[in-house]
Amino acid sequence: MEALYPEIRPYVQHTLAVDDLHRLHVEECGNPAGIPVLFLHGGPGGGIEPWHRQFFDPARYRIVLFDQRGAGKSTPHAELTNNTTAHLLADMEQIRETLGIDRWLLFGGSWGSTLALVYAETWPERVLGLVLRGIFLCRPRDLHWFYQDGASHLFPDYWQDFLAPIPEDERDRLIAAYHRRLTGDNEVERMAAAKAWSLWEARTASLLPNRAVLNHFADPYTALSLARIECHYFMHDAFLEPNQILRDAGRLRDIPGVIVHGRYDCVCPLEQSHELHRAWPQAELMVIPDAGHAAAESGIASALVQATDEFAARLG
Repeated sequence: MEALYPEIRPYVQHTLAVDDLHRLHVEECGNPAGIPVLFLHGGPGGGIEPWHRQFFDPARYRIVLFDQRGAGKSTPHAELTNNTTAHLLADMEQIRETLGIDRWLLFGGSWGSTLALVYAETWPERVLGLVLRGIFLCRPRDLHWFYQDGASHLFPDYWQDFLAPIPEDERDRLIAAYHRRLTGDNEVERMAAAKAWSLWEARTASLLPNRAVLNHFADPYTALSLARIECHYFMHDAFLEPNQILRDAGRLRDIPGVIVHGRYDCVCPLEQSHELHRAWPQAELMVIPDAGHAAAESGIASALVQATDEFAARLG
């Protein structure tokens, strides 16, 4: 990922109590007087990583990152109570108000793109622009593709490992079968399901195998929050109304945006970005010809940095 800016450290970190249960880890990097940008990680449940700070010019951006409920350094870890899309949107607003930010740029990939789009459709007046990667519309058809029948035909060997924790008589509704195990009392079964769920995503995320992605997703701490929280959200259609993002895309018309999508994205196929672009033609769609889903792929990383640089020039 030679396109990224050099490594940086936060100049301040916050622990933000958003209710009686959840405490969010929030960090700020770069220039305190710069253009505010909020980084939204994937999953849900994936958490932020140090290299996520490097998509932005630290001289020009005030970079805000946070671990969403139950993810990363936020506590309680892998917690599902009071963890819905509406809660995350409210958390973003609380962060914005706490940090004294009027309007900000939103940057998100995969589930992060979902959250950015729903926030922007809810409060367009608070958004300077959108930089999105690997659009995830969270429709039932999108979940079916990746967790029931679709990507399984492209990765039949990896799919067998995903099926392994689930008895044959439960495989007609895999998300529900995984949910029973990920929320059950059997700790061994819960961890085995979490690892299989997380590994399926890691193995399919990039066009070519990426050891860093695999290592991150294979870590038991990350695997548990990713699998439990994703499955919880997907059991409830991401707590969104049917086709909500495309239905409300007209609210984005005055917001500048860049959509970056890998041609060979098998987690969130390119069709999702095309549908969004048709509904939001004011955005620029960049199709990366030699990439899959992961932000760590060089072509995707380069396009994302190009987008943030262009926004810095435009907004600065």
